[in-house]
Amino acid sequence: MTPRIDESAARIIAPASTPVERIRNFCIIAHIDHGKSTLADRMLQLTGVVDERAMRAQYLDRMDIERERGITVKSQAVRMPWSVDLGDGQGEQPFALNMIDTPGHVDFTYEVSRSLAACEGAILLVDAAQGIEAQTLANLYLAMENDLTIIPVLNKIDLPAADPDKYAAEIAQLVGCDPADVLKVSGKTGVGVAELLDHVVKTLPPPVGDADAPCRAMIFDSVYDTFRGVVTYVRVVDGELKPRERIAMMSTGAQHELLEIGVISPEPMPTKGLGVGEVGYLITGVKDVRQSKVGDTVTSARKGAEEALGGYSDPKPMVFSGLFPIDGSDYPVLRDALDKLKLNDAALVYEPETSTALGFGFRCGFLGLLHLEIVRERLEREFNLDLISTAPSVVYNVTMEDRSEIEVLNPSDFPGGKVHEIREPIVKSTILAPSDYVGTIMELCQQRRGTLQGMDYLSEDRVELRYTLPLAEIVFDFFDQLKSRTKGYASLDYDVSGEQASDLVKVDILLQGETVDAFSAIVHRDKAYSYGVEMAGKLKNLIPRQQFEVPIQAAIGSRIIARENIRALRKDVLSKCYGGDISRKRKLLEKQKEGKKRMKNIGSVEVPQEAFIAALSSDGGGDAKAKK
Repeated sequence: MTPRIDESAARIIAPASTPVERIRNFCIIAHIDHGKSTLADRMLQLTGVVDERAMRAQYLDRMDIERERGITVKSQAVRMPWSVDLGDGQGEQPFALNMIDTPGHVDFTYEVSRSLAACEGAILLVDAAQGIEAQTLANLYLAMENDLTIIPVLNKIDLPAADPDKYAAEIAQLVGCDPADVLKVSGKTGVGVAELLDHVVKTLPPPVGDADAPCRAMIFDSVYDTFRGVVTYVRVVDGELKPRERIAMMSTGAQHELLEIGVISPEPMPTKGLGVGEVGYLITGVKDVRQSKVGDTVTSARKGAEEALGGYSDPKPMVFSGLFPIDGSDYPVLRDALDKLKLNDAALVYEPETSTALGFGFRCGFLGLLHLEIVRERLEREFNLDLISTAPSVVYNVTMEDRSEIEVLNPSDFPGGKVHEIREPIVKSTILAPSDYVGTIMELCQQRRGTLQGMDYLSEDRVELRYTLPLAEIVFDFFDQLKSRTKGYASLDYDVSGEQASDLVKVDILLQGETVDAFSAIVHRDKAYSYGVEMAGKLKNLIPRQQFEVPIQAAIGSRIIARENIRALRKDVLSKCYGGDISRKRKLLEKQKEGKKRMKNIGSVEVPQEAFIAALSSDGGGDAKAKK
């Protein structure tokens, strides 16, 4: 297949002179593992922006974590040249395609939503062997909310298990088009990719904006470079940006000089400017990471715009977990690392927190368990930190008898006194699975306090189940269980939809009668006993034996619901008694017993740091549970 490349467009890009009608902005959206990054690879090769020598699989997945796990975590924008004959007698004309490869995982939906705001169209990619899955639907609805032109595409048509006709009919029913209009491609072999790029040029509308108005550009992403400072990625809506002009951030009023401006193709390429509808990067040399905020509007310092662009809605964290450095002296390093990582991950929320067990750290909000795992791993790899992450929890709202309301982020914040009501966040979840597994999915959801909202058959062998579930029930191992029970075929998507009052209780763990806040948890009353037994058993194995017997108790208020004992270490006081009367031995044992009692009254239980870390951390299975 001979790529049709305009050599001048491929090698020398001067966006300032690119007419707006020759620009097409689009992104690729799909469920995880449906071939977005592989399709992007073929587009990069076809358009000639990456030569064969530099090419590698999943080229746009820049992070080691992405390549190791085989998932996309960060959206990546790239500019590609493409020439098309529109049939108007002018022959082949060069176009500039700005393509964004987005993540497919539900935890990174915020990345997808920001990418959609920078585009006019979206390629909806579906695996021809698996069909529509939950995140496919979620991303489709996101794109429709943004009024984007949808291009339905079936990928992996070269697989032996592919059934293009069946799934083309499914997509057509969803999008509202004819099955014959669904394009069929193979990201692996390159079949149909050139036709897809032609279709993008002919179908998508060009960007809309006023070239003569004061400059307005939306920041949709940014990254921190050790040598060059903050690198900001923008989409120009009105006007024009040029090198060496002074720009202003409209939310903070901060002014900077533009040292470099350019496009990603797919490596940074400096240009003479960015015009209406173009996507590119800005470098100002600023090292203060708080100066660049995702969703902010960039304008000219002189005669700039008066009204900022709409921006993005702030993401609402679903899962909270504490991040603490194992070495307390690393706390300032962790703070700087979080500041820099937030540039690249706008969905991350954090605030300082102190724990009696773990010292100084941060309470961080995440969009899901996989998001938590990725952030922690990036902090450890990119900033050389050793971290402990506490078990994930959600936000509860507690109403007291006097009608005062308290927000509980951490079980240790749970108020004492009479509680009138406790409300927990609930989510609307969509589960897509083969119809054979309906029974086992329903059983799982009922165990997790789910309420069935509806069920639809997308085809004779695929069913969509809609459930309302408490968020606390799905942040741990819900997805793990769902995958196990359906042999990996089910897919899940969820969205927070308010709160509900529930019968929740705080389970305290007591060591020798004293409450240890770090081990407390807020759970449903039906599961309080199992949590108490599990935690008491875990601590019995983790806490070393003392000179006296130590009771470990789990309690709800003043009622004990579970107990374990750590047996005392005993010195062999009878070693020097051999033979003779038994009464002497008994006397020595009674004397030892009295000493143990006295020691128990004045002694305190030493809980080693390792026990806290093992009992509180979310290690061991969090990764597996998070893979959706």
